[in-house]
Amino acid sequence: MIRYALRCERDHEFESWFQSSSAYDQQVKRKLVTCPICGSAKVDKAIMAPRIVGKKGRERAAPEPTAPAPTTEVAQQTPTSLMLAQERELRTKLKELRDHIVKHADNVGERFPNEARAMHYGDKEHRPIYGEASPDEAKALIDEGIEVSPLPVLPEDRN
Repeated sequence: MIRYALRCERDHEFESWFQSSSAYDQQVKRKLVTCPICGSAKVDKAIMAPRIVGKKGRERAAPEPTAPAPTTEVAQQTPTSLMLAQERELRTKLKELRDHIVKHADNVGERFPNEARAMHYGDKEHRPIYGEASPDEAKALIDEGIEVSPLPVLPEDRN
């Protein structure tokens, strides 16, 4: 996982995690990365001080201060803390969505593309399903006009 400091076209700064630098590039290209403050999809990487790990990985360098500490209660809620709260809320909602799908739909596993097609073309009765499909299979389904969406996966699910 890679954490990037990001900035939108209106100079709002925030952070987000990505599986890899190519995942970031793909998500930005598809306009999936948006500013949590204004919703703008015009987002770029901001300059970010690296964190340096000591020989034994125990000591971490303190990040360089970039601005004086806020003094009012309103100013104390920084974009970073807003992002952390929004990220936690988003993760909770995604987990709820995934749990709902798993509870109320049939897992058809690798038969997903065939089952989805059969329901789409009227060969089988419509019912909620989920399963596995390669990126090529998912694209083929979409090209045929069959609505499919990936099941949300959170970083903690991969551990």
